Amino acid sequence: MSTRWSLIFDADGTLVDSEPLLAKEIAITMNKLGLPFEPEDYMTRFRGVAFPFVLDALEAAHGRKVDDDETRKQLEQEMRSNLETRMERELGPIDGIKEALDALSDYPRCVASNGPLRKISLSMRLSGLAPYFGDHLYSAYEIGVWKPDPGLFLHAAKALDSAPEHCIVIDDASVGLASGQAAGMHVIHINRFSERERTPDGAYEIHTMAELPAVVEKIIAAHS
Repeated sequence: MSTRWSLIFDADGTLVDSEPLLAKEIAITMNKLGLPFEPEDYMTRFRGVAFPFVLDALEAAHGRKVDDDETRKQLEQEMRSNLETRMERELGPIDGIKEALDALSDYPRCVASNGPLRKISLSMRLSGLAPYFGDHLYSAYEIGVWKPDPGLFLHAAKALDSAPEHCIVIDDASVGLASGQAAGMHVIHINRFSERERTPDGAYEIHTMAELPAVVEKIIAAHS
């Protein structure tokens, strides 16, 4: 494997400002099922968690089970179709991310997300970030492993021909931070909710994307 450093980015809340849009659509879907859920619940309790696992948690909490796997799939497909419509109208990139990516253009990079590949691709196109990543888009749905399991990030590292210790994960959600650390990678937490969220021990905290290039260079200098 190459000893060159690589960057692995989460999508929602890290590259694109899609989490509030997703929170609204998940709330609509859960309320249709009679499962009490507000957009703020996603933002405070489930941010970064894949839809099937949010549904599992709500079913367990409220003692209600969706009938079968086919119904679950249909619910998710309907939710994602509505989300795409909302994204077409409202989605934008995270402030400062294009400038940060330009500054870090020397490093191989990819997107690794708990969302479906179709959603990742659409997010990149709508936000204008597609040229930065090309085909290097990796979805948990494609490999059957979701964060906080480290498998998705390890898959991405292998695709970039980089050893885990030479990968830097940039993520905003606790599941992604845990995944990166479990994979043996360096982790940068873009913490936009520092009033209620704590950066885990061993991770680097930033609050805006303007800080990202300097922290990446700091990590590489310290471990090269």
